[in-house]
Amino acid sequence: MPRIFSAVQPGSAHPQRIVVIGGGAAGFMAAISAKAHRPDADVQVLEKSDKVLAKVRVSGGGRCNVTHDCSEPRKLARHYPRGEAFLRKVFAQWGQPEAVRWFARHGVRLKAEHDGRMFPVTDDSRTVIDALQAAAERLGVRIRMHCPVSRLERADGTWRLATPLGDLQVHRVVVATGGSPKAEGLEWLRALGLEVVAPVPSLFTFNLPGEGIRDLMGVVAPNVRLRIEGTGLESSGPLLITHWGFSGPAVLRLSAFGARVLHGMGYAYAVRVQWLGSVGEAHAREQLQAEAAAHPKRQLANATAFGLPARLWTYLLERADLAPHKPLGELGPRLLARLLDVLTNDRYAAQGKTTFKEEFVTAGGVALDQVDPATMESRVASGLHFAGEVLDIDGITGGFNFQAAWSTGWLAGRAAAEPPSITPPSMSAG
Repeated sequence: MPRIFSAVQPGSAHPQRIVVIGGGAAGFMAAISAKAHRPDADVQVLEKSDKVLAKVRVSGGGRCNVTHDCSEPRKLARHYPRGEAFLRKVFAQWGQPEAVRWFARHGVRLKAEHDGRMFPVTDDSRTVIDALQAAAERLGVRIRMHCPVSRLERADGTWRLATPLGDLQVHRVVVATGGSPKAEGLEWLRALGLEVVAPVPSLFTFNLPGEGIRDLMGVVAPNVRLRIEGTGLESSGPLLITHWGFSGPAVLRLSAFGARVLHGMGYAYAVRVQWLGSVGEAHAREQLQAEAAAHPKRQLANATAFGLPARLWTYLLERADLAPHKPLGELGPRLLARLLDVLTNDRYAAQGKTTFKEEFVTAGGVALDQVDPATMESRVASGLHFAGEVLDIDGITGGFNFQAAWSTGWLAGRAAAEPPSITPPSMSAG
């Protein structure tokens, strides 16, 4: 655990005081950046809980999905349902290549997996946590646990924060408190005159109560196409069947890009599944007919035309009211049409959602048109900066949310280190 430092005492020689609210990924990077750019500043991180970097610890099943191997700013920004245009400007200043180099300089070598996700070569999130904590301590960043901010207000051109240890009056504040599941959690920012977009869940899996396909939990369909009935929402990629419904990259991407639409539907909707991905009905018919012509006595259960997992293929045959032992040669036009309908236009009723593992992500937060992407500073309250998911920014799964945290945190810290125009009185907290 990081050391807990005492408050700056009256008479301190530190010429500039910067407070970062929130001890997560964005908050740590903001504090490190501020101290690196202005070593003589007093930089403190205020964390309301007894743990820092909690999401880093659990990300990627404890391996920490640090970023993605997509390095070009414009392409990288396309992976964010909200914030794409804003993040193009952010990543052009400090993006994926800079993050990878930063971690390498601090002893964290990253590797890219086949899907582009990047993890430490140790496959241990502790490696990332240790690097961030060591960098903060080496620079002299002060970390305070159990230190929530109950009030934030302007005070004579500076900022006053009410904390359990007393009031702190500082030059600049970086808010890196993460996403809030409820609008009430962002009211303190609205009170400052900021526009806040109401939060809704972003990354979640689809619940399918009453659907028999849940009995196939653990089965992965390698490449499906999903769409939400009655909307223009669709997604492609692997699908994981779970004991509650659908998960996997295709579902999580759809949940992210459709976050507000699905919220508006009360999370009750129909999911259409094209189990063959990009293979259309006409091509699928040709493939099945060709296999039937070559192997007329082969049982449907042993058909190899589409390469779906055996348990899923059997389930889909039964869903089409076809006996798995039926010979391919007996698959006439009517039965073939019924099977193709299931394979290319299957339908499931979704009701509700489940958070994806421990990776809680929201759509919503501080409106981006009120924030300068060059400095992450509020356009309506000078000296107030933002980083991470407290902004109306969220990415799909794959390391994108952490990349946004590293980038916005670095820029916010760098800008917060700029010389202040007013010197606040000494901190009253002892």
